[in-house]
Amino acid sequence: PVAEADGRTLFRRVSFDLTGLPPTPEEVAAFVNDRDAAAYEKVVDRLLASPQFGERMAVQWLDLVRYADSVGFHSDVAIDVYPYRDYVIGAFNENMPFDRFTREQLAGDLLSNPTDWQLVATAFNRLNRMTNEGGSQAKEYLVKYAADRARTVSAAWLGSTMGCAECHDHKFDPFLQKDFYQLQAFFADVEEEGVYSSQARWGSSMRILPDSAKAEIAAIDRELASLRGSGNPSADAGPRQLADFAGRLRKQMEAWRTLQPDRAADDCSDPDISGCDSLELRIAEAGIVETAIVGEGKPGRAMYRVEIPAVSGKTTAIRLEALLADVFERFLLSMFEVVLMGRGPRPSPVAIGAVAADREDPDAMLRDTLDDNHHTVWGGDLCADIQRQAVFVFDQPLEMRAGERLRITMTFNGRAGRTMLGKFRLSATDSDFPEPAPFGTLRAAVLSGDWNDGQRNALEQAFQQADAGNANWDRIRRLERRKKALHDFADHCLITKVAEEPRVVRVLGRGNWMDESGEIVEPQTPQFLSPIATNGERLTRLDLANWLVSKDNPLTARVFVNRLWDLYFGQGLSKVLDDLGSQGETPLHQDLLDWLAVEFMESGWDVKHIIRTMMLSETYRRSSEPTAELRERDPYNRLHGRQPMMRLDAEFIRDNALTVSGLLNRKMGGPSAKPYQPQGYYAELNFPKRVYKPDLNADQFRRGVYTHWQRTFVHPSMMAFDAPSREECAADRSVSNTPLQSLALLNDPTYVEAARAFGARILQSGAARDTERLGFAFQQAFSRDPLDEERQMLLEFLDRQRQVFRADAAEAEKLLSVGIWEAPRTLDAVELAAWTSVARALFNKHEFITRY
Repeated sequence: PVAEADGRTLFRRVSFDLTGLPPTPEEVAAFVNDRDAAAYEKVVDRLLASPQFGERMAVQWLDLVRYADSVGFHSDVAIDVYPYRDYVIGAFNENMPFDRFTREQLAGDLLSNPTDWQLVATAFNRLNRMTNEGGSQAKEYLVKYAADRARTVSAAWLGSTMGCAECHDHKFDPFLQKDFYQLQAFFADVEEEGVYSSQARWGSSMRILPDSAKAEIAAIDRELASLRGSGNPSADAGPRQLADFAGRLRKQMEAWRTLQPDRAADDCSDPDISGCDSLELRIAEAGIVETAIVGEGKPGRAMYRVEIPAVSGKTTAIRLEALLADVFERFLLSMFEVVLMGRGPRPSPVAIGAVAADREDPDAMLRDTLDDNHHTVWGGDLCADIQRQAVFVFDQPLEMRAGERLRITMTFNGRAGRTMLGKFRLSATDSDFPEPAPFGTLRAAVLSGDWNDGQRNALEQAFQQADAGNANWDRIRRLERRKKALHDFADHCLITKVAEEPRVVRVLGRGNWMDESGEIVEPQTPQFLSPIATNGERLTRLDLANWLVSKDNPLTARVFVNRLWDLYFGQGLSKVLDDLGSQGETPLHQDLLDWLAVEFMESGWDVKHIIRTMMLSETYRRSSEPTAELRERDPYNRLHGRQPMMRLDAEFIRDNALTVSGLLNRKMGGPSAKPYQPQGYYAELNFPKRVYKPDLNADQFRRGVYTHWQRTFVHPSMMAFDAPSREECAADRSVSNTPLQSLALLNDPTYVEAARAFGARILQSGAARDTERLGFAFQQAFSRDPLDEERQMLLEFLDRQRQVFRADAAEAEKLLSVGIWEAPRTLDAVELAAWTSVARALFNKHEFITRY
């Protein structure tokens, strides 16, 4: 074997391997100069304990379980499942024993008194692709889902290609076709639909409160108990108390939030519209839609539609305000329709009522008359100095969830004396009126000064329900609203829920889902791998999980440690990671694989222990530079006489650039981030049509593991560096070397922006001379000084770039305008552009994307 790697190389290697991030120059220098014999061991322990360890380990596991943020089939719409990703990261960081990790994912819902996070873990069973395409056969897709789960479990835990047995007995390994369907039967109790009825409903889900929210809610509950016990509540409400109560509820109702339209669509195709010579529609400033009709003295109608992301939780009313910029003869709102998209097979109008008011007298709330189509007339001659508003109150609170949309259609009739220009603002309220008082009646009472018997009764009922006579009522309501907001804005996650009856599973001849002649099977493990004793009872997913991590099962521990060996040594001890059967490769070091598997189990399935064991080995610490003799004798390094050079995975190449540039946002968990990607990349996504919107805030700079994963349109830069689609279990990523990778590093806005920020760091480093600045750049990017040849080449390149940008200031401005990050105004544009070019060159060095 070759000698041990030098300190710089070893520190960078272990940093990338355990965290996916490069070390700082200061960390490298401290390690190189540390003479303590245990210095390396302390580094390994520190990195294993860092929160970035879980983020690094999660990438491999998310490939295995085909984690994604979209459903995969048909319209490939987004789903809420990111808490599962956070669960995986947390499990690795907490060093959750792998046997528990297995049980919680396969059967967390079957454990005694499962915690929220154990239920989140069961999202594993829901990560298969799903469809809501009209015309799809539910029975066919239930078969697809079941087969996918069997393939995933067998590949992820058993390292076996059981998918070959879907249509016939396995031709090379001792898996029978019956084994495949018996494995499916373990999951026949998962509640699901073959074809889902709505894009916003993908089966069972739950809200997950973070620990900070739980702590705040507990504190609120304690304060509420104290306030309610000391407020001397009044049992009865007189007229004055009811009037005061109604006024306070009305103030809540007037707490409006501006809605932000996503897009607007105009409609001027109605043949009865004779005056619609031309119609322009656009979204003006935040929350305001602007429309213009051009016509000379003709009757006209303007009909326009906006779509708005649904606000989470309840919405009780929507307000439309006219902010008119020009005068016209008459302008009538003849139709206002609200449609909640994403509920049911087809969108349907939400039943609404309406209230109109003038700006001059906002307390004179006059209810308009509605016809059966929920139309309201908003009449009168409107002038530029009068603001008109209509408040549309829903008959029932409108419950909305993430992913749903409001489609609001408005029609205005008018007679345009000249160009008519209108600006409109939409806003909504989500006041939490007391329940269980009759919703519509209570709102009518709040908006009226003269109550009928039904309205008075509703007010009195709400008064008692809200404990409104309590002296601390205002504080109590504020606390209740805060508690409600914490619940309403909690993360959603798909979970597993047990169906009332498990589905019937039968062996399908040739995998034909229409064939009902096959044998009906019960849950059971493969017949040649120590099947589970049933005692006459139906086996469960928990039985399967326990069997997978039992000492009677010879595969699970071997599969896991073999994948860890691949992660840290370039190839598994058996190099075919998803097939430890006869079509795989007999391990070259069988005794070592056996020993690691036994050590893993006997340590209590301790993941960090087995990784630490590998990291501290002499084999891991060897140099990656082979001798000529070693290269000739062992060209593929199967004897591990050296460490391999390995290209970083797609996520960590991005992380490396963001770290070196100083842009990396280390925020952990939460919704997936959306980095820049080419305009129009989602053009082929339909039902509905979508426009990709990158994050234009700090989320743009989050780690790659948090990137939004669209199965049918994987982020192009990730795909260029071999990230899988995650439509199926992926045990091993291919490693390609193509010109597209250099083009991505040079031109992807993420890397151009990172190069800009890195260029600014170089200029602000305190180094006065170009050679010193290059030294700083190399230390940040490679933890070393540049070689003489590199220094000379880059200095010449820097001078050429300065000449280019001095001669063409517009080109410099173009380069420096990429991305949302703003450079300090004190930096010279030509210098920054030139050093940005140098940074782009450094990002393209083989060394930058390679772990040695």
